[in-house]
Amino acid sequence: MENYYVGLMSGTSLDAIDAVLIRIGDNGGLEVISMLSTEFPEHMPSQLRNLISGSTESIHTLCSLDSELGEIYAKVTLDLLSKSAYKPHDIKAIGCHGQTIRHQPDGKNPYSLQIGNPSVIAEKTGITTVADFRARDIAAGGQGAPLVPAFHRAVFSDPEKARIIINIGGISNITLLPHLKSKNTVSGYDTGPGNCLLDAWSLSCRGHSYDEAGSWSASGAVNSKLLDSLLDDSYFSKSSPKTTGTEYFNLDWLETNYPLVTELQAEDVQATLAELTAHTIALHVIREGYDNKQIYLCGGGVHNKDLIDRICRHLPKAKLFTTENIGLDPDYVEATAFAWLAWCTMEKQSGNLPVVTGARHPVILGGIFPA
Repeated sequence: MENYYVGLMSGTSLDAIDAVLIRIGDNGGLEVISMLSTEFPEHMPSQLRNLISGSTESIHTLCSLDSELGEIYAKVTLDLLSKSAYKPHDIKAIGCHGQTIRHQPDGKNPYSLQIGNPSVIAEKTGITTVADFRARDIAAGGQGAPLVPAFHRAVFSDPEKARIIINIGGISNITLLPHLKSKNTVSGYDTGPGNCLLDAWSLSCRGHSYDEAGSWSASGAVNSKLLDSLLDDSYFSKSSPKTTGTEYFNLDWLETNYPLVTELQAEDVQATLAELTAHTIALHVIREGYDNKQIYLCGGGVHNKDLIDRICRHLPKAKLFTTENIGLDPDYVEATAFAWLAWCTMEKQSGNLPVVTGARHPVILGGIFPA
């Protein structure tokens, strides 16, 4: 029997909601049927940024956006199905990651908060919805993220060759995939900022929410003092499992680490932030001994030519591709992953990798909200 699932993802870049319709066979084989990317309503990114930064937005705003985002996720799902000529009754479930507002997996009372009300999604679409994926892993002592490496292992592993998957979203993360005959285990974690600082600095200085193709960062010169100061952050030397988010890597973090940043040329800061992302990705790849392996990139960062050029310079022995070369559009890998994770949940299969998240044991992820 073939099962159809929808995956919904909106990441820390706040650029769009990505939706994917997939078909999964009884053997777990996966086929992408259709994809759709929809921009947020104009007012929403700034409200979400304020919530994420912990500013003065109220509990009312949080709860209101939770419901509104649920409505938007539902509409995106129905638009995707309309485009694909499928009906809600054809779909087994929706896997919705939600929009991360706060991720605090460490401390006495760890938590991770994503909004986008799944009850609203299930009600408006008539489709069972799986959401709140991170909470159970955290309850089992894990970081709650990254969760996508389990999907990477299932879809991207090669029988003969080790691979590394690098996702460059707001935050960058890597998945290390030994070849299938190896006794080594899969591992993965967040390496640090991806696009988040680049986007935030661009918005602050130019009013543009991102630096198209990295043309602005390419026009600047790296400031070595600024770069060295940022690289001193303890996160980059921390061992895995580790996760982070934009509640940590943001403009406040930048100004705290280098109070004189506003006195520098804005394009030089942008160049330095691009170098920071490239340097920290490469640092972790080299540390893991994967710098001579096949590297496959995904996420919005693949469109930043300057950033990719910098990564290539740091990893001259590696062969860099995008996940398009191994069967998945790099813009839709994470949305596809959450459709697959919803399948795992509905099939009562664990979806986390304890070696990645640090959980005490494998767990079935997410809550199920019936149609």
